[in-house]
Amino acid sequence: MKRLAVVLVMLMSIGMVAQRNDGPRMRKGPKMDMTAEEMATLRTKHMTLVLDLTEAQQDKVHEINLENAQFRKAKWDEINALKESGEWKRPTSEERFEMQNARLDRQMATQEKMKKVLDEKQYETWKTMQKSRKAKHGKKEMQKRGRRG
Repeated sequence: MKRLAVVLVMLMSIGMVAQRNDGPRMRKGPKMDMTAEEMATLRTKHMTLVLDLTEAQQDKVHEINLENAQFRKAKWDEINALKESGEWKRPTSEERFEMQNARLDRQMATQEKMKKVLDEKQYETWKTMQKSRKAKHGKKEMQKRGRRG
């Protein structure tokens, strides 16, 4: 009888430990510990290596990356503050539509800025980089949430 009780307790404890714990969905990686300036600098240097940018192009691309990094950092800090205070609520479908619409508008504006700064070959390489980053990020997210990918 004691052995049966011990076995049941062990099985239950293993079952509890094996449960998936997603925790908060927001990415808490090393990038969010950096300032917007640091994120923009790293992104610009990476793009310089891949795209072989000139000094003038580096300055313009850094401005674009800094603008995007400042927006992301501000948005992340705002949402994080709301979550910590307990005031954060899931967005409604209309709010999600508006957020996605605004995100796509920002992406189109960034794309137009990059098109002005980069030459044709660099722009095509940048577009390929963007697609691979999105595919890689989506695959990681699916794996993190326990879906196939």
